Amino acid sequence: MFLLRNGAIIHNFLGNEHTFRASVKKCFAGLDADRDGYISFAEMARELMSLRMLKTSLGVDGIALSHVEFRELHRDIFAGFDREGNSVVGLEEFEEEMRVMLKAVAGCLSLSEEKQKRAKI
Repeated sequence: MFLLRNGAIIHNFLGNEHTFRASVKKCFAGLDADRDGYISFAEMARELMSLRMLKTSLGVDGIALSHVEFRELHRDIFAGFDREGNSVVGLEEFEEEMRVMLKAVAGCLSLSEEKQKRAKI
């Protein structure tokens, strides 16, 4: 498994507009199961559940979420993407939120890199 340890990789990806947009478009198409040009809550929740990323990550620290809490977590994630508040996510909204999320991940990785460098000194 490939583990990203360098925030610069993500910044470079975001800086290459053509590559970033092509990647986002492909991801969006994969989530838009009914091919209507929008991602619904059900489509996004289905993908989040299939990845089991949240449940696995939360389970590592012994945090147990009820079904209702888990569904609310999915709703919160969806709300971050649904910037227009119309209960569907269009490609532009999806791209904007992916950019924000990836910048946040890059920032966290960069902070982690700084901590590691200071620890070696």
